Amino acid sequence: MSQSAQEANVESIAAPKVQAAFDRLEAAYRRDPVPSLRARLESLRKLKQLTKDNAEAISEAIRQDFGHRSRHDTALAEIFPIVQLVTYIEKNLKGWMKPERRPMPATFLPASAKIIRQPLGVVGIVSPWNYPYNLTAGPLAYALAAGNRVFIKPSELTPRTSALMNALFTEAFGPDLVAVVEGGPEVAAAFTRLPFDHLIFTGSTNVGRHVMRAAAENLTPVTLELGGKSPVIVHESFPVEKAANRIVFGKLINAGQTCIAPDYVLVHESKRDALVDAIASEIPQRFPSLAANPDYTAIVNDRHRERVLSLVRDAEQKGARKIEINPAAESFDNGAGKMAPVLLLDVRDDMKVMQEEIFGPVLPIVTYRTLDEAIEYVNARPRPLALYYFDYDASRADEVLERTVSGGAVVNDTLLQFAAETLPFGGVGPSGLGAYHGPEGFDTFSHKKAVVKQAKLNAAGLLSPPYGERIDKLLKLLMR
Repeated sequence: MSQSAQEANVESIAAPKVQAAFDRLEAAYRRDPVPSLRARLESLRKLKQLTKDNAEAISEAIRQDFGHRSRHDTALAEIFPIVQLVTYIEKNLKGWMKPERRPMPATFLPASAKIIRQPLGVVGIVSPWNYPYNLTAGPLAYALAAGNRVFIKPSELTPRTSALMNALFTEAFGPDLVAVVEGGPEVAAAFTRLPFDHLIFTGSTNVGRHVMRAAAENLTPVTLELGGKSPVIVHESFPVEKAANRIVFGKLINAGQTCIAPDYVLVHESKRDALVDAIASEIPQRFPSLAANPDYTAIVNDRHRERVLSLVRDAEQKGARKIEINPAAESFDNGAGKMAPVLLLDVRDDMKVMQEEIFGPVLPIVTYRTLDEAIEYVNARPRPLALYYFDYDASRADEVLERTVSGGAVVNDTLLQFAAETLPFGGVGPSGLGAYHGPEGFDTFSHKKAVVKQAKLNAAGLLSPPYGERIDKLLKLLMR
């Protein structure tokens, strides 16, 4: 049997289980299509409480899935953000649920207009491995706040975390509100073919295309949180030590396995060596050693580690200069999954490292001569999920933001656009479609129904047949 036939066979076995869970959620939605504010707040309370109560278990599951994941990386990037996010939603949910008045054109007065936000029904979440808890619980919080039932397919690359989330969510919510299905690509294929009322996927651009294609069969609306090569532009006037401090933080949290991590740096040619020296000095201050350092995270598995190392080898073979920053001169061939941070100089467009999202502790450094040249470099490439610009000149910063297009941006820091829960988070073009977080997160998982209420006494009859001179005069008056 061919591999494709085997995959089809496995998928056919997985499909009934996936369908049964979906059918149960859909039936529950039909029984109670509009949960009350109180019910939604109770679901959010449960999510926040289980996150707090199981913080150590979540951290340990992720650590084991990665081989090693910094406990503090998990606390800062997975546990605390969800607690903060749910608290924000709780405070704003009542206001978000209220009907929104809209002005009515004078032509149709005294009719009134408003928008009612309704639950969509059953929302599907396909979550990734790099932040397996945050990027599952975050969409879950917004979907529950909007009054939906939720079906989750977590990543098979973090199986312990997926199993733990399955157990926690099932116990807290029951299978009629939140269901979780574990498994590999065959389960994901069956999952994405379901007729969801909305489907959110977080992962690579290539897989995102397959998800969107599967969803299109049911005309399922999608939110795609993808990735890409997020650039950093450092203006020549900005202190390189301060830029290095924030770039290293954004790049090395979770060992670079972050969709909004700085992917490459554009620096003025006169400041390249100074910035390289600053980064090479900054990393040992944070990580004096790497192999046994609990603060330094491993690559999630051997396949992904080899992929990142192959990007470095390809760049070297094509003429790039590699600078490995290994403060304690350690070996990483012990199977622990870690690798030392690498800077790459003299990179070119034909190198794979400048074509693919890196997703690891490797940072290419590209030089520019003018700011216009740096902006043109960014704009000549697929639109990124994030852009970071370092410059104390506010007018120049505004110009860069106006002349570039990215999912989000930060001036003089990195990653904060995701941490600010009041802002929508999402990509543009190849880096994503749609957004969540902030009020936009509630809207993403809601149907905004337009409602017009006609007044008892109205002039609608003036616009009805039989037409004649009266309607001509009225139209002439209205067209002035």
